[in-house]
Amino acid sequence: MAVHEILAALADENRRKILQKLKEGKINSGDLANSLNMTPQALSYHLSKLKKADLIYETKFKNFIYYELNLSVLDEAVMWINELQGGQK
Repeated sequence: MAVHEILAALADENRRKILQKLKEGKINSGDLANSLNMTPQALSYHLSKLKKADLIYETKFKNFIYYELNLSVLDEAVMWINELQGGQK
C-alpha cells in the first residue's frame, strides 16, 4: 500500500473517528453509522477511502457487512516516518 493513500485517509477527522470506533471491535455498517451520527451515504464514502488505504477490511454475514481494523498496514507508514525522522540529525 502506498504511504500517501494511508496518510490521506488518516488526514480526515471523520475517518479517524471511524477507526477509533473500530478499535472497539468488529461492527456492522448500520450500527457504525448510528454510533457516529453519520448518514449511510457519508459513512460509505469514508469507508471506501479507508478500504482503499487497506486500513479496514469487510466481511459479509447474511445481510450484514462488518468492518474491522487492519492496523498491520500502518507499519509501512510508521517505517516511512521513522526513516524521515532518522534523516534529520
